[in-house]
Amino acid sequence: MTQAHLPLAGKRGLIVGIANQNSIAYGCAKVLHDLGAEVAITYLNEKAEKYVRPLAETLAAPLLLPLNVENTDELQQVFAAIDETWGELDFVIHSIAFCPMDDLHGRVTDCSLAGFQQAMHVSCYSFIAMARLAEPLMKNGGTLITMSYYGADKVVENYNIMGPVKAALESSVRYMAHELGPKGIRVHTVSPGPLKTRAASGIAHFDQLIDSAIERAPQNRLVDIEDVGNVCAFLVSDAARALTGEVTYVDGGFNIMA
Repeated sequence: MTQAHLPLAGKRGLIVGIANQNSIAYGCAKVLHDLGAEVAITYLNEKAEKYVRPLAETLAAPLLLPLNVENTDELQQVFAAIDETWGELDFVIHSIAFCPMDDLHGRVTDCSLAGFQQAMHVSCYSFIAMARLAEPLMKNGGTLITMSYYGADKVVENYNIMGPVKAALESSVRYMAHELGPKGIRVHTVSPGPLKTRAASGIAHFDQLIDSAIERAPQNRLVDIEDVGNVCAFLVSDAARALTGEVTYVDGGFNIMA
């Protein structure tokens, strides 16, 4: 199949959240690139750049830009660079989350205000801000995707304050789907099962969470980053044009179990 005949040929998008080759965001970027999409990539800071740059090069990314979403100027500069380079945008994949370790490992009841605000800013509000900046670039419609987790809906031991934060993110997706739908912009939550990523390693007793997922999921396996990428590729594609505002679980069926 030639490049021109690949399913996502001609689509251009921003992927935020690559830290290394095990990142969910990298799995998404690789699948979308292999299907013909052109991807712009960001990295958190100078320390992260040395891990992300080689991956961006394998993806032939025309843009590799620094982005700490708590820095409003950097966020605006990313979208300004996209506007200057492409003039339009077809999709954004937001795969970032953060909570200070003390707050993540403590009870929700004991979460500090500063920790809660930072977790909400990085994990939830940044997606809203990206949607606002992407909207004028999605001249022919587009797709916005963020990552959640089952702990947004049910209590998951040790997920703690990230449960309420991800619940806010999922609710935000529904409201933005309603608001942006008339412009042909679709907004999605993808909810992967537990994956052995650097971000997930901060959750206490994460190995137990992994073991439970394998045992209880109908498929008795963990999903991988390319499983998530394949679902995102479908949602970005025109085949998903009638879908918006949903939570799509990519967890081997774990979420259906009582």
